[in-house]
Amino acid sequence: MLSLHTPLAFSSPALLSHTKSQAPIRKSHNTTLICPQTLTRLPSSVLLQRPRAAAAAAADGEDLKELKDGEDSIPDQNEANEGKDDDDEDEEEDSSCTRIIPEMNESKSRTSALHLALVFGLWYFQNVVFNIYNKKVLDLFPYPWLLASFQLLVASLCMGFLWASRLRPFPRVSKKFLAALLGPALFHAIGHVSACITFSKVAVSFAHVIRTSEPVFSVVLSAFHGRFYPLHVWLSVLPIVAGCSLAAATEVSFDPCGLWTALISNVGFVLCGIYSKHSLYDFPHVSGLDLYGWIAIISLLYLLPVAVLVEGSRLAGGVRLALAAVPTPWTFCGWLLLSGVFYHLHNQKSYRALHKIGPLTFSVGNTMKRVVVVVASVLVFRNPIRPLNALGSAFAMLGTFLYSQATAMERKENKAAAKKKTA
Repeated sequence: MLSLHTPLAFSSPALLSHTKSQAPIRKSHNTTLICPQTLTRLPSSVLLQRPRAAAAAAADGEDLKELKDGEDSIPDQNEANEGKDDDDEDEEEDSSCTRIIPEMNESKSRTSALHLALVFGLWYFQNVVFNIYNKKVLDLFPYPWLLASFQLLVASLCMGFLWASRLRPFPRVSKKFLAALLGPALFHAIGHVSACITFSKVAVSFAHVIRTSEPVFSVVLSAFHGRFYPLHVWLSVLPIVAGCSLAAATEVSFDPCGLWTALISNVGFVLCGIYSKHSLYDFPHVSGLDLYGWIAIISLLYLLPVAVLVEGSRLAGGVRLALAAVPTPWTFCGWLLLSGVFYHLHNQKSYRALHKIGPLTFSVGNTMKRVVVVVASVLVFRNPIRPLNALGSAFAMLGTFLYSQATAMERKENKAAAKKKTA
């Protein structure tokens, strides 16, 4: 019976348990694993050829199972003579890997850029379709309270279908969560119905130019709630104020009610965002899309009774006039349904886009979205635009872009300061 003469590092229980757990004979590149019976026939000089990393790990008492395959095996005597050839093969493989890795990175970046373009393309398309059919319905059926309630109803039904069909898992909610949503949902309802009133009074292009002033209200209202932005963020909103003022002064379809409701819509959506962050901090398990679904449902409960009270008596007469103004009843019904479906789709896509691309890219994309909507609405509805009006709109869009850059810079500074504190 031969005895095993090995250094102390190789006679540990960790090695024996490791080798017993392996297959009797297993080969990988440049290494060969020998079963325990074969180890008794090897001289100690061969055993000492074990790689340094494995020997050090065994000497420290670490479990050899943590090592990667191909690094935890012992070379045999034949590999001593083939070492030079194996080294040459390793060099060839290393050179091929250096060629493959840049190609993989380039392919991955192309895929990422294509995915980003697809996300933005769908988002813009859905938003443009919603704005066009929303305006067409309001031209035939000028009852924005009822239309806004119908769109929230469609959004609620769509989210209910996703949850009921298990296309999306139903989120875990509680009374505390629903109570936290009461504030954000109220402001969302105010913002949505105010936007519908704006679209019923003025052109889509002008409405979206005024909607670009939302960052101004975000900076001011955040200060009232205890968050103060640095000076460069405040300076970035000045072009927005100047551009919106110039656009309003030169707008052909200007209406005071449309202007004020657009500003109220901005306030509503900004407060919805602020209170969502404060109220829902304790519910990180709820995704953005599920949060939007619950906000739409509660907003409908807020808005529907008021809509019935304000415009309910004119519903039947308004529908008759709208049906008489189109060639077939299905035209009006189709436009109405499209406005509701695409209201839900563009909101759903915006939440998914924010989840996938990050705040800065989302802010820039949101700015460009308004540009696309303004251009598309002008082409579809043939709205007359004066040169000063176009200049004011451009200034407002530029200010929104500068604001997104300034807030991104402020977030980076806050993160850097936080890292220094933790360090």
